[in-house]
Amino acid sequence: MDQEGQREIIMERSGKYASVKKRVFDIIQISNTSDGPSRSFDIFLVAVIVANILGMFLETFQSLQPYHALLRGIEIGTVALFSVEYLLRIWTAEYLYPNRPKKAAVLRFLYSYDGIVELLTILPFFFLSGAVALRMMRVVRIFHLFRINANYDSFNVITKVLQEKRNQIVSSLFIILVLMLASSLCMYSVEHSAQPDKFCNALSGMWWSVSALLTVGYGDVYPITILGKTMAVIISFLGVGAVAIPTGIISAGFVEQYTKAQGTDTPFDARLTTLRVGLDSRWIGKTVSQIEAEDGVLVLIVERQEAGFRPGSGFRVAEGDVLGIYLRPHSQTGTSPRT
Repeated sequence: MDQEGQREIIMERSGKYASVKKRVFDIIQISNTSDGPSRSFDIFLVAVIVANILGMFLETFQSLQPYHALLRGIEIGTVALFSVEYLLRIWTAEYLYPNRPKKAAVLRFLYSYDGIVELLTILPFFFLSGAVALRMMRVVRIFHLFRINANYDSFNVITKVLQEKRNQIVSSLFIILVLMLASSLCMYSVEHSAQPDKFCNALSGMWWSVSALLTVGYGDVYPITILGKTMAVIISFLGVGAVAIPTGIISAGFVEQYTKAQGTDTPFDARLTTLRVGLDSRWIGKTVSQIEAEDGVLVLIVERQEAGFRPGSGFRVAEGDVLGIYLRPHSQTGTSPRT
């Protein structure tokens, strides 16, 4: 066979390899209800996650010790499937981050939230006889449950609210922390002489201040002096107001998201346009929330394989998708994908 023929065979095999790799990425990364294999994989993965977590809980029941071998087999099987999925996601990382070199895309996935959670899900299985800290890492498997709701609007709204209001939430939590420290110090100053065993130092009243500010009131530690009781009443009232701050911030965030969903928050001078995601588009593999944050657009609808639907913020865009978007006046039109 001449060199030209060998080159054609190599190119053909390379094309098939890339096609298979892209197809694997579409199945394991992009949730598409109109794609049978992708939908089946999502359902199968949910079943594996539930089986793994259920088995982890059942192992703690002494009455189920006769079934330990079965539960152990379920754990081995599910961890093996998690390992295969993890390797496939590493293999197809270049499609998830198309604007990065292959090695950089792999590293980007390894250090992403999904990559870290999946790695911590697998590692404890191989260190069950090791340190307690490694065994406790099995709890990380519960975070796999977030993937069940990852493509549903209800879950996406919660994550989006927490993300957009994170600065205000952190500020409110800082206020609560300051109040806890102040109330602990005040209660120590008042109650130390009356209860030296309960309030032995400035931080010993932290447990009481937490229960008082969060309006729990466990009752194991409490003031007995008149001044201490008076301060306890004042601190309890402050606790009601302090806890209401982050609650109000989150509630306001839900109202804003609901307003945006109804379309009343969309600027009137924004213009509606449709874009087809081409092969060389930098939007391929990105989530709707990433596109909206980076390019200042509002993705309203996605058409994929002749099926139109409203995407959640965690929906990942694929090649060939047609996006209906509001292109805001302040956004850069040059950032849209090439068609």
